Formats: sequence, structure tokens, C-alpha cells
Amino acid sequence: AGKVSLTWFGPYPRITISDPELVRQVLANKFGHFDKTKLARLAKVFIGGLAVLDGEEWAKHRRIMNPAFHAEKLKRMLPAFSASCSELIDRWENSVTVSVGAIELDVWSEFQNLSGEVISRAAFGVTNEEGRRIFQLQAEQAERLVQSFRTNYIPGFSLLPTENNRRMKAINTEVKAILRGIIEKRQKYMKNGGTDKDDLLGLLLESNMDYSDADGKTNKGMTVEDVIDECKLFYFAGMETTAVLLSWTVVLLSMHPEWQDRAREEVLQVFGKNKPDLNGLSRLKVVMMVFNEVLRLYPPVMLINRRTYKKIELGGVTYPPNVMLALQLMFIHRDPAIWGDDAGEFNPGRFAEGVSKASRDPGAFFAFSSGPRNCIGQNFALLEAKVAISMILQRFSFELSPTYVHAPYAVLTLHPQHGVPVRLHRL
Repeated sequence: AGKVSLTWFGPYPRITISDPELVRQVLANKFGHFDKTKLARLAKVFIGGLAVLDGEEWAKHRRIMNPAFHAEKLKRMLPAFSASCSELIDRWENSVTVSVGAIELDVWSEFQNLSGEVISRAAFGVTNEEGRRIFQLQAEQAERLVQSFRTNYIPGFSLLPTENNRRMKAINTEVKAILRGIIEKRQKYMKNGGTDKDDLLGLLLESNMDYSDADGKTNKGMTVEDVIDECKLFYFAGMETTAVLLSWTVVLLSMHPEWQDRAREEVLQVFGKNKPDLNGLSRLKVVMMVFNEVLRLYPPVMLINRRTYKKIELGGVTYPPNVMLALQLMFIHRDPAIWGDDAGEFNPGRFAEGVSKASRDPGAFFAFSSGPRNCIGQNFALLEAKVAISMILQRFSFELSPTYVHAPYAVLTLHPQHGVPVRLHRL
């Protein structure tokens, strides 16, 4: 089959592409030949926002969202990141103190909670109860969505009132109600002159107000429904992917203690035992090399779907409209022709001179997608992950528990199927 192969997905032809050059052409999408795949109705219920929009709508949302993710603005969220990580560390330290010596815990569930809290704090500044409820619901929704994919390419199946479909609708209704409450409270507060710009929601609403006013027409910005969709996406994207990245990082640093030591040396050299600060975080080279290598081997999003909506020539083949294109990031990230014979091995050293020099193809690394639709939350995720891993390395060394089973499996992102039980030793 080589780098391009054909399968069928229900009634649609689906082309699998694992040639980095073709993937880049699709993602660069200069001529607007490719849309996001029209998601199953149920998936839309779950994600929404920038992830599913196309064309004008997408461009408008992205323009309104961009200022909120600017590096300057992320600076203001650092305290939320630190506070959440400190709570995690304190909890772990107390457990170690009680049990004298080492303790064992599942860092996968710990990191899911951590990134849920970070999102609640950094995105909404909300109390944990509301935040926690949303992320419990979203986690259940992800599992159910995957179940539904098994039947959903049967046309009409998503309309049937199966138990799964009914529950997914109910979850969606509840998530939207909680978010609507948070958003309307905030809008009222801002209308009454309240300024609250240290979280994503505040920045988003502020940017939305500016956007509406600039045209002189107030209906041009995003509606409350739009904002709800973007918030659902923050929750999903922000919680899932960062938890996944941190979990695989702990797995790989446990399997390769020499890199755990190198990363720890760097963190202690930059921060000592102090709280990580922005300036220091941007100087972490080894930690960044480790993250890039983890993202190469275990990209949270392994595959990106697009579809053709008019006739298009790609790599010497002409495709008709309505062909699904499955861009296989995982294959590209592990292709020995691109990365060398050690493509399957963990070697952060390959990123010593940055991403573009790490392989034979400067653009073969797609952990955050590429082109105009690359991940808007990339800096948010990496900043959160750097704070967390730095604070953990400052206090603990860790190794995998003998009960750990290595079983990556795809829910919507790449989960460790049986969790990540780890032994922690206090330093």
C-alpha cells in the first residue's frame, strides 16, 4: 500500500495518507480544497467549537480566540498552573510521609484531575465543584463517543434512541447548562463594569466585545452558543491532551532513568527548589527535548481527518469530492525513513537542535498539527506540562510499578489503557 491506501468508511471512500509532504499540503490547505470531516452528530455534541468549524465561521472564531492564547496572556495564568500543581505535590508528599519511603499511585488519574483543575481555574476561574462536574461528564462522553463510533457509520444509527445515544444527549444538555450559567454570570458581571481578564473566558468575552464593537454591528461576534462550544473544546482539548502528555512522559522517564536524571538536573539548575517562573520555564531545553520525543512516539492525537469538497489533485492522484482523508501522524512520527533506524526508540537527543533538525524532513513532526489550523492551545498545554513536570522532578524520583502494563489505546486521544501505576520516592 505504501504511503497512501484506500479503505471504505460506510459509504465513503477513505484515503489513508502517511507521506509527510502530502499531509503538509492538506493541512496548509491554501486553496480551501479540504474541509474538516463532517463529524457524526454525536461527536459534534461532544466537541464543537474551532475543532469542527469551517471557512468563514472558523476564521471569525479563530480571530476572536487568538488574543486569549497570546503568550503575554498566558503569563497571567501561570499562578493558576502553579496553584494546581502545588496541591498535587502536597497531596503526594503527605502520602509519602504517611507511608515512609515510597508510595504507589496511578499518575494517569492524578494527571486527569490536575489538568481538569487547571482548565477550571485557568479557563473559567470557577470553583472546583462546577469544574469537576464538567470534566466528569466530558470523560464519560469521550468513552461513549468511542462506543458510538462502532455503530455510527451505519446511516441513521445516531438518531435511534439507544441507551448510549440518550445518555450522550443528556450529558450534552447538562454540560451546556453549567457552561451557560458560568458564561451568563460573567457577561452580567462585565456589563456592570467588572474587569476580570485573568482567565480564558474573560479574555474570550473581552475579545468578543471588541470584535463586535469594531464593526459598529453588535451581532457579528460569537453568540453564547458559540462561546459554549469553544468552552466545551477547551475542556476536552485542554484536559485530555495534557494529561496524556504528562502520563506518557512519566512512563518514558521511568523506563529511561538517565533522561529522568538529566531533566531533573536541568530543573534544579534553573529553579533550585523554588516555584517555576516564566523566564526559567522558557529556558528548559532538556525538558522540551523530552516532551517533543514523547509527543513524537505517543502523539495524543494520532490521526487527523479531512475531506475533499471539490475535485483535487494530490500527489499525482485526482480525487473526487467527498473523499475522506485520514492523515496518519503516528506512522509519520515513527517512520525509519524519516527519523532513522532508531525511530521506534526513545531518544530525546534527536531534538537537541530543535524540531526542524530532528529528522530528514523538517516538517515531519505534527504533534500540534500544522498549517493555519494548528493547535491554538499549544503554548497553554506546554506551559502547564512544564510547570507540572518541573515541580514533580524537584521533589520526587519515580519508577514504574511492577503492575504497570504497557497498553496504549485510542479513545479519542491515546490513553494508557490500564493507567500508569508509579512508585514515587521523595528526594
